[in-house]
Amino acid sequence: MSKVVLIVDGSSTMRRVIERSLHIAGLEPQQILEASDGVEAQHVIEQTRPDLVLCDIMLDNVDGLALLKHLRETEATRTVPLVFITSHASEAQVHEALELGAQGYIRKPFTPDQIKEYITPLFA
Repeated sequence: MSKVVLIVDGSSTMRRVIERSLHIAGLEPQQILEASDGVEAQHVIEQTRPDLVLCDIMLDNVDGLALLKHLRETEATRTVPLVFITSHASEAQVHEALELGAQGYIRKPFTPDQIKEYITPLFA
């Protein structure tokens, strides 16, 4: 699979867990990029235009919802798929995320099967 995935989470441990879950689920991206906050994620997305962003909602500097809004308002990144992986979101935030154009939402803790369920259709 020749996809580039960006994992955005403030915890390096959680970034490793998500990466490992992708591999366990049988999803083998060509490249996995990382960002620890929303500002860093914006730079990585602008430079690389990943095929998929897996993102926490609660991030330093620019939170996940603001990042998603920025992506959807920018012509070059409008169609970059984003799936939230988070434990800190209220139902209102989930609703807002989907209205802003998120492709899905996975609650932590999650299983590799959940990753596979949400991500496989985005790699088709």
